[in-house]
This record gives sequence, C-alpha cells and structure tokens, in this order.
Amino acid sequence: MRFFIVLLFSLIVLGCKKVIPRKPVVIKSGTQIKRSIAINQQIKAFEEDQILKIIQNDTIHTYLNSGNGFWYFYTQKDSLNSKTPKTGDLVNFSYNIKALDGATIYPKATLKDKDYRIDKEELIFGLREGLKLLKVNESATFVFPSHLAYGFYGDLEKISRNTPIISEVTLNSIQENIDN
Repeated sequence: MRFFIVLLFSLIVLGCKKVIPRKPVVIKSGTQIKRSIAINQQIKAFEEDQILKIIQNDTIHTYLNSGNGFWYFYTQKDSLNSKTPKTGDLVNFSYNIKALDGATIYPKATLKDKDYRIDKEELIFGLREGLKLLKVNESATFVFPSHLAYGFYGDLEKISRNTPIISEVTLNSIQENIDN
C-alpha cells in the first residue's frame, strides 16, 4: 500500500510539471518553389527559342501564334465552312507526333483516328486547344512546347520529359453536343 501511495504521489508531482511548448519546425519551401519556377522558366525559354528558330527557317509556311503558347500553320484550309468545335461536341480527328527535328515518334497509323469530346475528356492541352481552331476536313501542323504537350514526365514510352513536339492534325468530323 505504501508503494502505491508513493507511486501515486510521484505521478501527481511529475504530471503537474509545466508544459514547455516545442519550437515550430521551419520549412523553407519558398526557396524550393522559387528554384523550381526558375528552372521551368529556363526550360520554357530554351524551348521557345528552338521553336522560333524552326519558324524562322521555314520559309514555305506562314505560322500563326495561337495565343495559348503554341504555333501552327494550315496545311489544308476550308474557307467555306465556318463551324468549329465547341465545348461538349464530339470530334473525330487523326494526328501524328514528331520531334522538332522532324523525326516521326508516332505515325498516324499507330495513333489511329481518335474520338474526343471537347473539354470533357483527357487530352494534352495543346491538342485540346488546337482542335478548337479547326473546321471539318481542315489540317494543321501544330508546334507545342513541352508544357503544352507531355510536360515533365513525357508519355512514359517514346516521348521523354520536357520534349517539345510537332503534331499534324486533321479534323475529320464534328458531332454537335445535343445537351447544349
């Protein structure tokens, strides 16, 4: 019994000790984020420089700036048709993917025709925005910097990380969204 009283007294004395708060852990995440931003800005500037050199050296085509960070030119333009796809429309298109040096990474035969619901399904940002510029039976060649293509990770198969691409796209059909 005496042992129990001593133990209880010890717990009370030790339990009443003043709580000393620990100092917060300092995380310097701002430094890491700033460094990451600087690296990404350098990558973007380098890729844009490469793309602009290609555009300057190509005297055959007239490139247009999309306003979304990529460039393109029409290989087949339809001046009579005025309908472009809108959000929710189902489009069918064919495309290929090339490296900036023109080497084919994925030919059209490998990628096959693709159905895509505008802004409702997953697709690289550049193609999502590029398809909205085309009319049925129009073809265009798009030049995408890596951040509008497969980005930091690549496609985990043939396209490595931070790789700008060229894609020749033909819009085959547009089915209007009946839910509009």
